[in-house]
Amino acid sequence: MNYDTIILGAGAAGMMCATHCGGRALVIDHAKAPGEKIRISGGGRCNFTNLHAGPGNFLSQNPHFSKSALARYTQWDFIDLVERHHIAWHEKTLGQLFCDGSSKQIIQMLLDEMARVGAELWVQTTLHSLRKTESGFSLEVEREGKRLSLTCRNLVLATGGKSIPKMGATGLAYDIARQFGLKVTETRAALVPFTFSDGRFKDLSGVSLPVRLSNQRTSFDEALLFTHRGLSGPSVLQLSSYWREGEVIRVNLIPDLGLFELLRDQRQAGGRKALTTELARHLPSRLVDYLKHHFQMQGNLADQSDAALTDLVAVLSDWHLTPAGTEGYRTAEVTLGGIDTQGLSSKTMEAREVPGLYVIGEAVDVTGWLGGYNFQWAWSSGHAAGSAIAGR
Repeated sequence: MNYDTIILGAGAAGMMCATHCGGRALVIDHAKAPGEKIRISGGGRCNFTNLHAGPGNFLSQNPHFSKSALARYTQWDFIDLVERHHIAWHEKTLGQLFCDGSSKQIIQMLLDEMARVGAELWVQTTLHSLRKTESGFSLEVEREGKRLSLTCRNLVLATGGKSIPKMGATGLAYDIARQFGLKVTETRAALVPFTFSDGRFKDLSGVSLPVRLSNQRTSFDEALLFTHRGLSGPSVLQLSSYWREGEVIRVNLIPDLGLFELLRDQRQAGGRKALTTELARHLPSRLVDYLKHHFQMQGNLADQSDAALTDLVAVLSDWHLTPAGTEGYRTAEVTLGGIDTQGLSSKTMEAREVPGLYVIGEAVDVTGWLGGYNFQWAWSSGHAAGSAIAGR
């Protein structure tokens, strides 16, 4: 069976590519259904893009690589597609866009677009072998218990990274890339919770508050969530992409809060009040109960000198912690690193030394922030490869 284009992976990038590549196109996936990461994303409502998406929101060994694809197919282009399919959406914090209804609407939209252009979809299909030919590529796959031989002129790797293996994620794209001589950068779990081996935050599980979380590389002002394993929440997931084992993270529990002035004023108005009681007006009470065993928080407000209040504020605004690690690919939203961009064209996503081979989405060494950025990269890179294949 011969196709113009075969796309490995029926995720966001693969389906987007299929809607643009033209010709006779086939999308193959070993999962039972397409778009599984889309389905579970955003609590089932799919954080499908971000109003502020731009190259500065992505990590890569080549920070310029994403510019071309993101410029050619922007968040506004995808929003237009969503609206043409009459999918209602809303903005949450920090430019994050979600479906009003269900993430399944985005999957159906992509399937409808594929049907419109005549692209085929095979799920529960396993790739057994792949080789380069003079005219393109030859594949051996198994579908419905039968071995099938396929050929194509263009092959697109859209199988994603290693994150969330229980959903079927593998390193297949990296194996295929190496088979054809493409380099793969170091891969790591990203957008993932931190763990602490001593279970120190077990009693705080479920407590959440806005913080400023930072390391030597960057800083994020978002919510932090204590868990029985360690730390999670948007600020933690964001910082995890910039963290390495053994490094200290710094937690500012009172960002943009003039706590010193508040405590000093309350000392005048109600000095008999316990310091911890007053702190519990500004921080979660369970957190205050935990912190009082680790920092100087004894006595009434009247007992606190300006110097003592200054020291307390300094501690609360610069709490140093060293995670034991992360929860790894098991819960990571995305994989950091991937197929080296040096071997790819930033305009077309085609491998420079392997004509007809394209790499898109999470498989590429381009990783976005939390908040819809990785989906935008899927749409943009899928569009870039599809348009290149179609000659547009």
